[in-house]
Amino acid sequence: EVQLVESGGGLVQPGGSLRLSCAASGFSFSTRTMKWVRQSPSKGREWVATITTGGGTTFYADSVKGRFTISRDNAKNTLYLQMNSLKFEDTAVYYCATGDLSERGQGTQVTVSS
Repeated sequence: EVQLVESGGGLVQPGGSLRLSCAASGFSFSTRTMKWVRQSPSKGREWVATITTGGGTTFYADSVKGRFTISRDNAKNTLYLQMNSLKFEDTAVYYCATGDLSERGQGTQVTVSS
């Protein structure tokens, strides 16, 4: 059974940082491109970042470029999203997903508020 379990969300002030983690199991994590996506009532679903299988290539939405960093540890079957300089508009539920979006976790809430 494929499982993606996100953690690390929470309440943070503008300008703060959070690190999200996604523990993967039930499939060959190291052979799959992975993504972070987010969803909010105001913007709907939005792609955030993508990382290729070995971690050597990453892509970012313009809205997070320079502030967020996606990474992975294939030995630990874990995907990460380091989020710095957080803004109000980053408030959303963040999901990790396989590259084709066929599998997705339950999400972790990130709230940026003063």
